[in-house]
Parts: sequence; structure tokens; C-alpha cells
Amino acid sequence: MKKYILITVLTLCCISCADDFVETDPPYTVDTENFFLSEEDYRNGLVAIYDLLNANYASVMLAEVASDDINTGGESPTDVIGWQQVDRMIHTPINQQVKDVWDFNFAGVYRASFMIENQDKTDFPGKEQFLAEARFLRAFYNFNLVRFFGEIPIKPEGRFELGDELSIPRFSVEDVYAHIEDDLLYAVENMATTSVEPWRVNQYAAKALLGKVYLYMEEYDKAASELTDVINTGAFHLYGTQGDEEFANLFEFEGENSGESVFEIQYTGVQGAGFDCLQCSTGNVMVGFSGVRGYSGPTFEPGFGFILPTEDIYNAYSSNDLRRDLSILDIEAWASDTGASFNIGNQDEQTGHTGYYNRKYLPRENDNLPDANLTQPNNYRAIRYADVLLMAAEANVLGTGGDEPARNYLNQVRNRAGLSSVQSSGTELLETIYNERRLELVGEGHRFFDLVRTNRAANRIDGFVAPKNNVFPIPQEEMQFAQDNWEQNQGY
Repeated sequence: MKKYILITVLTLCCISCADDFVETDPPYTVDTENFFLSEEDYRNGLVAIYDLLNANYASVMLAEVASDDINTGGESPTDVIGWQQVDRMIHTPINQQVKDVWDFNFAGVYRASFMIENQDKTDFPGKEQFLAEARFLRAFYNFNLVRFFGEIPIKPEGRFELGDELSIPRFSVEDVYAHIEDDLLYAVENMATTSVEPWRVNQYAAKALLGKVYLYMEEYDKAASELTDVINTGAFHLYGTQGDEEFANLFEFEGENSGESVFEIQYTGVQGAGFDCLQCSTGNVMVGFSGVRGYSGPTFEPGFGFILPTEDIYNAYSSNDLRRDLSILDIEAWASDTGASFNIGNQDEQTGHTGYYNRKYLPRENDNLPDANLTQPNNYRAIRYADVLLMAAEANVLGTGGDEPARNYLNQVRNRAGLSSVQSSGTELLETIYNERRLELVGEGHRFFDLVRTNRAANRIDGFVAPKNNVFPIPQEEMQFAQDNWEQNQGY
């Protein structure tokens, strides 16, 4: 956190730097005295907050390798050792990939708080929309942090400053969720129902995230209320059920920002990136990492062979479930059908290579700029309408809404997949909803957290020990910065 406070300050101070120092009269720097004085400043500040969403790949990939349905993959058992350790549940506080999740999300919190802290410096029509989006994004970053790390430091009034880690405690999970709830309630109240620009969130995204937060808080009736509001707007639909849409294209470029998208993180392939600064990429880094090693053939581009679905999840689909082959690529079958070739190198059972790949986020053929593997323009569907329906179904079963609306929402998702409706109720219905979430959302970063919040992780994830592995360790460097102000998570 301390490092990223400094980096963010330096970044903001160098926004307009040229190659040579330019003497100005009067001198100009970006600081709290001369920024957030105009609508343009607010817009630039908001862009900076959204910019950290580019690094959300770190959170998604870590959650995927931690789950039971994904193997890490890679070239060898030591390729990105941090992921390999998490996959085997032997990770420690010294883990670069865990630290990335901490760093990038706290950097997002910091940038959002910079705007919130300076909200009273000027006024103009539409300012509340900027602040509402900043509050939404701060809630999103904090939601990532509390799910990964449990108790975290929070500072609702503004930015963390150097030295705060010595005095600000890690707040209880309940307090963190209350802070997230407060931000999202503000966002819902002050945000437009339609996006001001395609890449910006709207009130429905805020209500959907609030409903998800309530689900994690076990406030089931509140969750059902927010999620049902989103459903009843009629603003969304399951892709492939209207017009000339085809379900098979949901995760293709033409399926981006569709009627199924409630909150979608935008990526482009117009800026090259490098391994020295993956978060600098405007592309979806996860996509290049997920590609088939040595691939040559139609439709896809090669990649680094990570995020590999297990044979167990592939076999969990029934033969008539349309989602199986749209979600998981069987590379051997694909090569046989298309003439494609691939070279997985040293991958073997130690890396979890099963011949299956996360088709949703494989790199598609496109005109992205080098390094092509790091600048893939595939958007990330952070909250899909299918997810909203399944969360609403779960909330109704566990709350007072009852089985009938839950079955309705569940069966909409099943029917889109080519499956028949179910008529189950009670515990059986709840288990069907859980299974449907597994099949519908594989490879999207949700499975690990679903297992943890429903107390099923120890029965599904090899090496998982509760409550230790319910959360990840606070990075060792952060513990050293905080000295004795924080205690490490149990078991680490």
C-alpha cells in the first residue's frame, strides 16, 4: 500500500511531463491545491480510477487458480511460482501474485479516494455522477480486497497517507462491508440509469454489485431486492435469446457490451505492454496468459498456457449442455477438426495440463499491437445478467422470496443453455443453483469465492484448510511497513 501511494502520487505529478523539463510561469504541479478545480479535472481523475481496472486480471487469475475447477498450467511447475503455490494451497505471505492483488486494488482505492477527498473544491452540473462512479469503483476495489484478505485498513474520508499503516487498524469484515455498502448506496442514489459513455458504469451496475455484496453479507432479502430491481428494469437479457444474436458469440468481440453486460471492463489492443509493467497494458493480460502454447490455426492466437480447466469440470456438463464447448476448448478435438497445431512444450501433469483451455478468454485473432500476448482487447464481463439471475435465485431461496421466483430465474439460465426446466425446491433447488453457477460462470473468477462463502471449499479444493485458506495472507512487505500495528491472517 505504501509503495503504491508513492507511485500514484508520482504518476499524477507526471501526467503532463515532456521528455525535457519545461520551465513554466507560474510553475504547475498536480497536487491537491490545483487539481479538481474543473469538470475536466474530474473527468481526468475518473479516467485514472477506471485505469486500475486494467489490472483486474490479477484478481481474476488468482481466484481461478485457487478454485477446484482450474489448474495453473504454464510451461513448468515453477512458471509463475506464486500461482503454482496457490493452486496447491501452499502459498505464504511472500507471494508476488498475492501481492499484486493487494497492490493494484489498493491503488484503485487510493485514486478513488483522491477524488472523494476533494469533492467540495468546485461545483458544476453533473459532478454527482463523477462522485457516484468514484464511490462505485472504490467499492469494487474494496470488495476485491475484503474477499481476498478479510480484514483490511479503510479510510472512508479520503486517501491513505504515508504513515497511516502505523496507526490505522485492519477493520473487521463487517465494518469493511458496511463501508462498501455506504459507497454503493451513494452510487445508486446519484448515478444515471444509463451510462454517460459506453465505458462508464451506471445505476444498474451499482445495484447489481450492491446485491452481490448483500449476498456475501448474508442479507438475503436485501440482495434479492436489489437484484430483482435490476431484473425488472428490462434493460438486460440473456445473450442469444433476442434478435439475431447467437449464444455462441457471447464471449466473442461481437458479444461485448451486449444486453447481457451489467458491468464490463473495457480493454483494447492499441498500446503495447511488457513484463516489466503488466498493469500498464490497455489489453487484458489474462487472455494472452490463457492462450494455447505454440498454437497455429484458425480463430485463436497463441499464448502462455495458463488457467486450464480440469477434466472434472469438463465432465460435469451434460452432453446436451451448450455451455461446455463454448466455455472449454478441447485442444485435441479442435486440432483434429480444424487442422490447427500446437506445442505445449514441457507441460505435463505437474502443471495440470489436461488438454482443456478457458475458451471464454482465449486470445482471438485481431490486429492488436506488440507484445501481442499482453495487449489482447477482449473485455472482461465482471457482472453478467446470467450472474444476476443466479444470485437472485440464491437470495430468494435463502431469504423470504421463496422457491417460485428462484426457479424462474434459474430456468432462464438453464433454458438458454439448452437444458430443461427444473421443478425442485428447498435444499435441492439451492444445490441446483450452486451447480448452475459452477457451469455458467467457469473461468470468470467466481468459483473460489462461491465455495468459500457457502462453506464448501474444504470439500472441493485439494489442500484447502478452513479457516486459514478462506482468505489469503497479508503480503509480508505490508506487514513490515505496519510493524506491529496489524496481525497476520490466521495460519500464515
